[in-house]
Formats: sequence, C-alpha cells, structure tokens
Amino acid sequence: MEKIKFTFEDTSETVDFFVLEQTKINGAVYILVTDSEEDDAECLILKDTSSQEDTESVYEVVEDDTELLAVSKVFEELLEDVDIEM
Repeated sequence: MEKIKFTFEDTSETVDFFVLEQTKINGAVYILVTDSEEDDAECLILKDTSSQEDTESVYEVVEDDTELLAVSKVFEELLEDVDIEM
C-alpha cells in the first residue's frame, strides 16, 4: 500500500495517508485514501486538481455529495471487498 503525505492548506497540518485505489473518471483522477491500515478505518476521496505545470500533485477532498456518491460507487466496484459508508 502506497503511503503519501497530505498537507491541509487551511491549517498546514500534515497527515500520512495510505492509498487504497486510484481511478480516472471523465478525465479527472481520484484516489481513495485511508488514515490507517486497520479494517474499520476512516477514508477520504481526493481529486487531483493540479495543472500540468505543477511539479507535485495537488489534491482536494471531494465534498460535493453527488460527485462523492458517484466516485465512491466506482471505488466499491474496483475494491470488491470494501464497503464505503457515508
């Protein structure tokens, strides 16, 4: 499982996340991350919002309910043994 550092822009807090899966939908890249390797961990769906000029990826937490629901269903299909609860 790949581990990434995520820095929250508003608080400058840095957190380590484990990447469970990545997918591309309508040209946008999404990653499903968790804060723990335990079975009952919290997870977030992040959307890559970086431009081609950026040297590092820039991700934002998906907060739009419609987008979140659609992307979570894709991740549930990709990860057959994972149930994502909102």
